[in-house]
Amino acid sequence: MKKILLVEDDETLAMGIKYALEQEAFLVEVATELESARKRIDEKDFDLILLDVMLPNGNGFQLCKEIRTYSDLPIIFLTARDEEVNIVMGLELGADDYITKPFKLKELVARIRANLRRIEGKKTVNRYLISGQIRLDIVNQKLMVEDAEQHLTPVEFRLLFALMDNAGRILTRDQLLGYVWNTESDFVDDNTLSVHIRKLREKIEDDPSKPEHILTVRGLGYRWRE
Repeated sequence: MKKILLVEDDETLAMGIKYALEQEAFLVEVATELESARKRIDEKDFDLILLDVMLPNGNGFQLCKEIRTYSDLPIIFLTARDEEVNIVMGLELGADDYITKPFKLKELVARIRANLRRIEGKKTVNRYLISGQIRLDIVNQKLMVEDAEQHLTPVEFRLLFALMDNAGRILTRDQLLGYVWNTESDFVDDNTLSVHIRKLREKIEDDPSKPEHILTVRGLGYRWRE
């Protein structure tokens, strides 16, 4: 059974989520503030963390940043509807996903299972990233789509690698700029990123106007869907 740590200061909500997830065959432990969350993480192995943004003695961003210094454990933020700026901040600190309150249990369970699958089924085989009929040769920087080679520029390769290597995870525009360009020394605007995304879609999508792999997450960034 997969073990989840729920960090949520609203004890009534936390107990409700815990009960519901246990009915879905998850093991759930609850921490209501940062120190107890840190203690549980130090003492036990978890498969995923559900993390509220606002906590009594700090915030979830702080804990997320700490965890990312030593682990790629999936982290899903629980946020309020009007906290888009917090969503972006959480993703840029390394969170894998977010869900807005109030949420339906089925949606939460689906997000949890999707993130667990992403970690368990990350398709890196020797030197390749594989997603359906798309195969990216990491060593030779070659892209094959349905057995036909598609030429990639160095920028397109780095961009596609970042998306495929984080399949299922939202990458903000700033994160992608950091992956692909040295943004500290070179100024790259959002339009440049959009142009490269469009060119990549033309090479891998059956219909670039209706992408099935490189999805736009409005207001946040992009996500690779396998």
